[in-house]
Order: sequence, then structure tokens, then C-alpha cells
Amino acid sequence: MRVIPIASGKGGVGKSLVAANLAVVMAQAGQRVVLADLDLGASNLHLVLGFHSPIRGIGTFLNNTKSDFSQIIAKTDIRGLRFIPGDQEMPGLANLRSFQRNALVSRLLSLASDTDILILDLGAGTHQSILDFFLLSGQGIVVSSPAVTATLNAYVFLKNTVFRLMYTVFKKGTDAYSYLDRVRKDSSGNQHLYIPQMLKEIARIDPESHKKFAAAAAHFRPRLIMNMIEDPKDADVAMKIRRSCEEYLDIKVEHLGVMYRDSIQDTALSSRLPVVLYKPQAVISQAVYRIADKILQSEEEEFTLTDKDIDDSFQEASLEAEIDFENKMEYVEELLHTGALTPGDLLETVKSQQFEISKLRKENNFLKHKLAQAVSRGFKL
Repeated sequence: MRVIPIASGKGGVGKSLVAANLAVVMAQAGQRVVLADLDLGASNLHLVLGFHSPIRGIGTFLNNTKSDFSQIIAKTDIRGLRFIPGDQEMPGLANLRSFQRNALVSRLLSLASDTDILILDLGAGTHQSILDFFLLSGQGIVVSSPAVTATLNAYVFLKNTVFRLMYTVFKKGTDAYSYLDRVRKDSSGNQHLYIPQMLKEIARIDPESHKKFAAAAAHFRPRLIMNMIEDPKDADVAMKIRRSCEEYLDIKVEHLGVMYRDSIQDTALSSRLPVVLYKPQAVISQAVYRIADKILQSEEEEFTLTDKDIDDSFQEASLEAEIDFENKMEYVEELLHTGALTPGDLLETVKSQQFEISKLRKENNFLKHKLAQAVSRGFKL
């Protein structure tokens, strides 16, 4: 069974929509798929699939971890796809106890006997439970948008995941664990050490722990999806995440592809249908099919990605961004000619996009101001 955790550094980047539509497409491809809503306390995945508020969900199981887990697994109208609802009443993953997390992980992994792919829609943020769920696979997916805060939080998520992997590998009492603990607690500046620097020090003081971490890190190859882009140039933002991860985290990130912002997604959502079912030929739907195909074609245990493989994935994503943009423009022209889209509708769309751009500019200026303040105060970046 392939486990595919899908996460994001912040909310509002379309993570759940990506998870739901990928699950549908993979089921259409003949895979036996289970989609689990682990965004506890903010569960809304059932809406994307057209479910009414579920009576039972993961919260039901967490309240009684000895109960029958199969009772919360729901069938869907899509052949090959089953669904595990979350629970809006749960206060969130932050309150998940270790025995609850362990019991849930055990039950999820026990689905392997009749499941080909398990997709986990994780909550936004970097709580320990979310990181642990993400680390159930070496090829988890991080969804981001081109917004500055989204890309920054995607990087921060991956950074916290690497630190969590360190704490998982390094045993208490070892020199490596003690060093990592000191770095975490030290507020005088060591906490700003880059992970490659830290690993050099760990290799010096505790070679055995370093060797174990290197083996674990070799199986950690996260993947990126850049969602909600407006222009082919937005796809270039992914390179910033890649460079930061390679330079500061010592990890390689593969690019699975891009997805354009499309108002048809809102229409599909209001119709309680995944967009790949509502309009399979839409540009956004075709992007989902393309990404799903890449995942299905890759080997689950293929962790020997070369620099060329990584380069190719980013170049391919840039090319796809150009092609999808052309298709999107052709689609708009077609709607205008058929009368399905009036010039007034187009004007409203442009106004809406201008408003979004204005918001992003303000957000960018605010972050620049905070960054300048940090530099002036002598913080080490």
C-alpha cells in the first residue's frame, strides 16, 4: 500500500481540493483508494466529495480507540474510492495524545490488505502529529501557492519535518540528541544554524547517530505541487523553495506540477462534485490527471532521484505552466464566442484578480518591512 500524505504550511492553498481530486483520479485508474480526512477540527473534505455531514468519523474512533475502525470507513459513489471522514467537533491535532496517534496510525496502516493507495489530507501547520503523519511516507506532497506567505510556510513545514525526523532517529542519551536539544533551546543564535552545518557537527560528535540519520534522510524525498497560479511566471516561485531546501535543509524536492486558479472549482464545489468529475476537460482537471499519472508511474520505493531528475521535474512543470496558460486563454476565447461568458463576466474576473494582486502586494510589503526590522535588530538570517 502506498501512503501519500498531503500537507501545506498554511491553509487556503487548496490542499484538500488537491487531495480529493487526486483520490478520484487514482480510483478511476483502477486503484483501490482510501482518502482520510486528518484535518481534525477543520474537516471539510466530505463537502468536496458531496457527502452530507458524516455521523461517524475519525473523532468517533479517537474517543474509543478499541472500537471497530471499519465502521468509520464510508463507501462513495466512485468505484474504488472509500472515505474516512474527519470530525469537526474535535479541537484539532494539537490535542491528539500519543496513544491516540499511535492507534490511528496502526489502524490506517492495517488497511494495506485491501487498499492500494492511502491518501492522507493533513491539517495545515507544523504540529508534531501532522509531521509524524507526513513522515509515514518518504514521498509526501506539499501544496503551496505563489503567495509569499504560502511559499515561506511550505519551506518552514519542510524544515520542521526534517527536525522531527532528527528527533525520531536520534535516541535520548546520545550525543546527537543532546546537541539537537541544545540547539533547539539555545536562543543566543545557534538555533539559526543551517542543517548541513548541524549535520557536520553531529558527524563529528556522534558518527553512529549521523549514519542512522543519513540512512533515514535518503528515503525522504518530498514532492511539491504549486497550486492557484495565475501566470506562467508564478511557476518560477517553486525554484525558491527548491533552492532553500537544498541549501539550508540538505534535502531535494521533486516538482509534481502546477495547477491554475480556476473559478470552475468553486462551481464544482457548490455542486458538491470534485472538479475532475464536474468538468474533466477543464485546465485544472487536466492538471490533476497529469499529476496523478506522474505519481502512479513512479515507483513507491524509488528514492534514487538524481540532480538531473530534479532539474527535469522543474523544467517540465515550467513547460506545463506555459501550455496550460495557452489552453486557459483558448478556453476563455471559446466562452466569449459562444456567449457563455459575457464581456461583463470577464471584466468582473479581471477586477477580482486585480484585487487579489493588490492584497498580495500589501502582504509582500508587510513582510519586507518585518524583514528589514529583523535585520536592523541584528537577527541572524
